[in-house]
Amino acid sequence: MGKGLFDRLFVDDIHLVTKLRKNMKKKALKFMDKVYLRKIAIIESINDVLKNTCQIEHSRHRSFDNFLGNLIAGLTAYSFFDSKPSIKIQRVLSNLGKN
Repeated sequence: MGKGLFDRLFVDDIHLVTKLRKNMKKKALKFMDKVYLRKIAIIESINDVLKNTCQIEHSRHRSFDNFLGNLIAGLTAYSFFDSKPSIKIQRVLSNLGKN
């Protein structure tokens, strides 16, 4: 992945969010993208549970309907788990500039 891919996706209004390394140029990130980068470990652990425990990742579906059925069944099974990792984000609305 390089700057060319980032630029091509950005033109199509798709924002590729990656960590900045020392040899990369600084780029402006939205606030929520910065929050998601800080919470990447939780996001990856949820992906791991979905792929391994709920068996979401399966590449040999013979039809799109089978793929959707497997995906919905895995997400439904995940929703019944007692303990799920979560990202706690609180938005603070300010009344600056309003009378």
